Amino acid sequence: MIAKKRFRLRVLVGLVSFGLLGCGFAVAAPVPKLALVQINQEALFFTQMNAGAQAAAKAAGAQLSIYNANNDPSAQANAIETYIQQKVDAILVVAIDVNGIKPAIAEAKKAGIPVITIDSIVQGDNAVQVGVDNKKVSESIGKLSADYASKNLHGHAQVGVVGALNSYIQNVRADGFKAGLAAAPGSRIVATVDGQNVQDQAQSASESLITAHPDLQIVYATGEPALIGVVAASMAQGGTPPYKVMGWDLSSQAIAGLDSGLVLAVVQQSGMGEGTAAVQAAMKLIAHQAVPKNVSVPVTIVTKANVDQFRAQFK
Repeated sequence: MIAKKRFRLRVLVGLVSFGLLGCGFAVAAPVPKLALVQINQEALFFTQMNAGAQAAAKAAGAQLSIYNANNDPSAQANAIETYIQQKVDAILVVAIDVNGIKPAIAEAKKAGIPVITIDSIVQGDNAVQVGVDNKKVSESIGKLSADYASKNLHGHAQVGVVGALNSYIQNVRADGFKAGLAAAPGSRIVATVDGQNVQDQAQSASESLITAHPDLQIVYATGEPALIGVVAASMAQGGTPPYKVMGWDLSSQAIAGLDSGLVLAVVQQSGMGEGTAAVQAAMKLIAHQAVPKNVSVPVTIVTKANVDQFRAQFK
């Protein structure tokens, strides 16, 4: 009897020891794989977004790949298809063509891969939308322009727009601005030129706009390359331009424009904030946690009065 008890005790000790040793050989959880499909690497807003996404991914212990589409919508769709084949855990995309990207997003969803859209609004199978309310903010800038026209131009302003006609989101910004400008019924948009979301092209388009319409009193730029282009074209003309500029996304050039009085107001988004929020949403989705369909990132309207707080970022 005693021998049997001793045998049972040895077996029990052996099982406990095996369990303890087994804990030491636990398999590490796989590293989550994320992919960000970007518009381009030229605009500071996009590079800041990349930086925010990279920092958030590192903090979460995830691996992040970034694809630069160089302003090509079809390249974005192809990149998503590639990432589906690579079986990444989540895809983030800053869509150029919000309709053209939908089939690729649908394929990702079918493969069980959540897609987080950033900045541009895609009404498709994307799990989450991260960004700002571009239409509402643009209406605010339009109303600010209307207020300027009412106070300084008797409500009658000739307005030019430097846009990016290949960008859905910048077209939304143009439409929102037009709606806000209607607060000054005597003001009207006399011309819209296409900067194609490329700085050199935006400067060339701005020069054409300024030359063809010497009576312009307000110029609205729908994105960072457009705003830099307008400022550069204006400074190249020499003298004091007869118009004021409103636009999106700060840069060292835009700050110089604010200091000189050429630029009245700039919408400053947080590219880093949007990149961070998108990765955080992706990590929650991977963990099967609830995430709001729309994640809003606030903006700041920057004027000469509050620009100092942003200077250090653009030196």
